[in-house]
Amino acid sequence: MYTRSWLVVKDDSRRTFEAVTAPLTENAFTNKVYAMQRDGLNVSYVLLPVTNRQASRESIRVTGYQYEEGLYDRLLKQHQDLLLRQADDFE
Repeated sequence: MYTRSWLVVKDDSRRTFEAVTAPLTENAFTNKVYAMQRDGLNVSYVLLPVTNRQASRESIRVTGYQYEEGLYDRLLKQHQDLLLRQADDFE
């Protein structure tokens, strides 16, 4: 039996979070967040199992964090910009 999990990304610098709706596997999601961490972004993730209490994305709450729409896309863009700057410095 396959279980489904909510993929939640947290920006620990701004204390914001988002439940990601992109069609990603858990492995791809965790690898992307790990790459962001490795390159210096202050982010973390949570894999929440889908239950009756957390059946909808809007019901997910993270203590001490505010919800931010588009957080995952912003972090991906920020990570890409960081990688491009590092590549420019390398040349």
